[in-house]
This record gives sequence, C-alpha cells and structure tokens, in this order.
Amino acid sequence: MAEQDDVLQLIDDSGFAPEPSSAKKWKVAVIDDDHAVHDGTRFALSDYCLNGQTLEILSAYSAAEGRVLMREHPDIAAVLLDVIMETDAAGLDLVEYIRNDIKNETVRIILRTGQPGQAPERRVIVDYDINDYKAKTELTADKLFTSLTAALRSYQQLERMVQTRRGLEIIIDAASTLYDFKSMQRLAEGVLTQIASLLNVDCAGILVLRDGGQVCDDFAVLAGSGCYRRFIGSCGPGALDNDVRQMVEAAFRRRKHEFDDQRTVLYVRTGSGREVVVLLQAERELSDTDRSLVEIFGSRLSIAFDNVILYQQLNQANAQLEDRVAQRTRALSQANRRLSSQWMRLQRANGFKNEILGTVAHDLKNPLGVILGRTEMLTELIGADAAKESVCAQVDHIRDATRRLTAMVDHLISDAMADAFDITIRREPVDISALVTEVAEANRPLALNKQQEITVSAPQDQVTVCDSDRIREAIDNLVSNAIKYSPVGGKIALIVDRSGDNTVIRVTDQGAGLSPEDLGRLFGRFQRLSAKPTAGESSTGLGLSIVKKIIDMHGGNVSAESAGPGEGASFTITLPAAAASA
Repeated sequence: MAEQDDVLQLIDDSGFAPEPSSAKKWKVAVIDDDHAVHDGTRFALSDYCLNGQTLEILSAYSAAEGRVLMREHPDIAAVLLDVIMETDAAGLDLVEYIRNDIKNETVRIILRTGQPGQAPERRVIVDYDINDYKAKTELTADKLFTSLTAALRSYQQLERMVQTRRGLEIIIDAASTLYDFKSMQRLAEGVLTQIASLLNVDCAGILVLRDGGQVCDDFAVLAGSGCYRRFIGSCGPGALDNDVRQMVEAAFRRRKHEFDDQRTVLYVRTGSGREVVVLLQAERELSDTDRSLVEIFGSRLSIAFDNVILYQQLNQANAQLEDRVAQRTRALSQANRRLSSQWMRLQRANGFKNEILGTVAHDLKNPLGVILGRTEMLTELIGADAAKESVCAQVDHIRDATRRLTAMVDHLISDAMADAFDITIRREPVDISALVTEVAEANRPLALNKQQEITVSAPQDQVTVCDSDRIREAIDNLVSNAIKYSPVGGKIALIVDRSGDNTVIRVTDQGAGLSPEDLGRLFGRFQRLSAKPTAGESSTGLGLSIVKKIIDMHGGNVSAESAGPGEGASFTITLPAAAASA
C-alpha cells in the first residue's frame, strides 16, 4: 500500500499561477471525464521540467472533445487517457482514431482506468498501440512523473527520427535536382531553396563563390534570399555590408562550418579548388538534428558545383567534337557519292522508291481531296459572309484531314516495307460505328462535288478490337473508290452490322460494277479495273491491295460482289469483334 503522501491528491490549484515562460514546452493532453483527475494531474505536475522544458497541459472531458483536441494540436507529445468515458470503450476507440484516422504515430499514449477489470491490461496492451496502461489508484505522484518522463523521452527520440528521415528524404531528392542545374547561378539559388526546405523554416541566406581558393582572391555573390537578396551579382568584399563581409571572410579563413544561435555558416571546398560559403539567418536556433542534416547536405554541394564546371567543360569539348564530326561527315558524303554510282544498289533503291511513291500517291489523294473540297466550301462561306461557326467547322475539317495525311504517310511507308519486315498493329477497343461515320463525313465534300449522296446505317456503340488508324484507312479507301467509280448523282451506302462474333462493314455503290475478270484480280497490287473513274480521277491500282493487307493483319476478310458491269458493286469487310487469343 502506498504511503498517504505518495498518493495523487486531488487538490484545488486555482490559486496556483506558474510563472509565464516563452521557452518551448512539452504539450501533454489529459482526456478524462472526471474534473478532479484534471486538477490533481495539474497539481502533481506543476513543477515538472525535462531538458529545460516545462509542461503545457491541455484538457478534454470526453472522447469527442479529445478528437477535436488531437486534430487541433498535432504536436502533443503525450496523452493521459481515461478508458471509460461516454462508453466503456471510449478511450480505446480514441486510440484507434489517433493512430489510424489522423495518422499520429509519434504521440505517446498512457491509458488510465478506474476499473481495471473492465478492460483487461494484457489484452489492451496487445490489441492497441499504447505505451503504458495504469490503474488510477497506482498512479502516485512519483509513478506519474516516471511514466510521463519515459513517454516524453520516447516521443523526443521518435521526433528526432522523423525529422532525420524527412531531412534525409529532402537531401536525396535535392541531390538529383542540384545535379540537373547547368549554371552556377541556378545551382546557387537551388542550394538556398533546398536548405530552407530542409530546415522547414523561413530563412535569409547568401551564397558566395571564390574561384582561386586564395585569401587575396575576390569573391562573387551568386544567390541571395530575404534581406540578402540585394547583394545578388555583387563582386568583391567592398560590395557587402561590413558585418556580412566580416562573416564571409572569417568563413574563408576558418574553412569549416559554424553554428551560432540563429546564424549558420557553411564552408564547402570543391574538387576543382573553388570555395563556397553559405550564410543563413534562421528564425530559430537549429537543433542538433538540423545541424547534422545541414552538414550532410553541405557534403553534397562539392559534387554539385564541380558537376556544373564539368558540364561547362563538356560543352566546350562537345563544340570541338561537332566541328570534327562535321569535317568527317563531309568526307563521308564524298565517299557515299562515289559508292552511289554502283548500279545494282541504285536499281534496288529505285524500285523501292517507285513502290513507296505509288502507294503514297494513291492514299494521299483522299485527304488532299477533302482539304481541297473544304477549302472551296470555306471560300464560298467567306464570300457569303457566313457565320464564324460555319467557317471554323470547315477549318476543323481541313485540320483533321491534314493530321490524317501526316499519319497516313507513316502507315504507307510501313505498308511498302511489309514484304521485307514483320510489322504489327496496335489493338484497342474501337467504336466502329463512330469511325465509319467520321470517314463518311470526311468524304462528303468529294461526294457533293459529284452530287452524290452518302448514307450511313450503324447501330450505336458497335465496339471492335482493332487498330483504329488502319481500319479507318481501309474504309476510307473503299469509300473513295465508291465515289470515284459512281456516276454523278449516285448513291453510296455504308452499313455496319453484327454477324455472330464478327463485325461486318459494307460499302455499296451504284457505279460501273465489276466484270468477272475484275473480281478475279481485284485485290492484287498495281491492278487496274476495266471500269474507269467517272470524273477523270486517276488510279494507281494500289488501294484495294492495301485494304486486303490491313484486313488480313486483323485476322478478318474482305470480299466484293457485283451483278456485272453497270450494276454497281458491294465491298464487305468482316472483322473479329474481339482480339484473337495468343
């Protein structure tokens, strides 16, 4: 049984008024629904002092008030928490809130209960992240002092670990950033910014560089912040205020770091012999952890400054290398011109060139036609003082066609090389109905020039896994052929349908039709049909061969039907709706 004078007495301390202090204090929260416990705790800890810091005791009289208190004061070091308040487990629920909801892992929690059997100590210690669990009857003044001191020391160690970890993370992040700077001034500005972030405090700073490393050498101010900003770009000791100049010169003579009250001086000597002094004026005195982190950060600066110097030297070397490369290139160009006289290589290159040009000439006509048609419509709209929206719509069509033109160049070159290289296509879910509608709209100006009508019948959200750019190219070829071979005033129909697991796209026209001979050689390369374009358009005989190649690459099928010359034609593309499994 404890002696009477050791038991925590609940004495009214309303007349006790501790002397105010501006020094930093330990924040301790007392969360208990018994007012007498608050008064007794304050009295027992009234003269508490640890590491020169007294206590600031905050009170909450319920778990609900405790939640608000913990949110508003994330820097609380320790909590003296009652288990049973609004409910039998209110204190334990608050522990869960502190650890899991507001993610406060550093605060030390000491549970106090007047009914130990209500929440068994062993189970509570195992199941909840607390640091001590005491019955109120056993918390004498001495034991409360001991438990609180252990909790505060544990909190202090955790805080140092958290600060050190945060500082090291900043240093690691800053390392790559500092090494990215390519000029001395930008690097100096980055150093001051990163130190302020490392210390998590606003501070004024100045960074001075001395090139020669001799006492008599002049120095230059590369960067400054706060009250030192006015010195940026200054050269020589005479440009600085007397006190600042003396501190900088003393740092160059001393050649080591110095920490004094709220002022910090860093000294760095680079591998190239240059010297850097960083002078910082912070709002608070740096802790031991802060000083250690600043020293670690300073040890990285030598590499960063030498990196800038090496980068500048590398640029000079690179310029010389470029001159030598240019000379060598001219010599190689002369040798290449001599080699180009070899006949066999020229003949192969010429054949390859002709095939690419033939393909490009065919497929680029369609978007060029769209651009031409839209340009004529745009001219008419401007002449008729049409609304801005109408003009903008035509400009958008021209822009889209131009973009397709650029993309098509890449695809056509790939097609021309398909026989020599194994190429692949990009598969993704594509709304075929929307794609067919876009192709029809893009070709509508060409059809209007021949007074032709294009209709589209497509259900909504007809999704197929395919390469949208390649399939657009294939459909565009069929539609442009239908326009090319249909008479003035003809009708062209585009139909999208589903057949089992396949997507079916059909393009039907009322054009010149196909003969049996045409049907037999329809999809061959450089094949010309017996029918002729109705408006004198040109044809290279490559369009349908490109369509077949694209559809074959998708694992699909393309076919053509015609009742004969003069009876029109129908081209059908069948695509698997889903990508084939590997």
